[in-house]
Amino acid sequence: MYDINEIKRILPHRYPFLLIDKVIDCTPDVSAHAIKCVTINEPFFNGHFPGRPLMPGVLVIESIVQTACFAVAIKLIEEMNNPGVSFMTIDKCKFRKPVTPGDVLNLKVNRLNKVKNVYKFEGQCIVNDVIHAQCVFSAMIHDVPNTSQ
Repeated sequence: MYDINEIKRILPHRYPFLLIDKVIDCTPDVSAHAIKCVTINEPFFNGHFPGRPLMPGVLVIESIVQTACFAVAIKLIEEMNNPGVSFMTIDKCKFRKPVTPGDVLNLKVNRLNKVKNVYKFEGQCIVNDVIHAQCVFSAMIHDVPNTSQ
């Protein structure tokens, strides 16, 4: 299990765009299961939508993708100074149910393929044992300059 401090050591994402809170299972370079606790304090709920707060679908997918990024980066952290990700494709994306404040997202990813530094994953966002979103996506992993102070 990896807490938020370990996630921040591995991933370059930061508030308000770090969208996973805990990794509860990870097979480096292969699969991961992360958690995102959605609260009404999320900055996007101010405008999406007043009176009916919904987590934007693109951010649900971003949460799934960050889970995959963690699975890959945890293996590469020793080889790269600052592993980064360039999102390449998204296929078979389906939004089945809305994500609302109070939901606990179970984000599960499995690697389908790897060619050099390009990874293809399938992922799901599950809330209370019900799939809320799912997709197949690919991304390129590369070393990026570290600009943090």
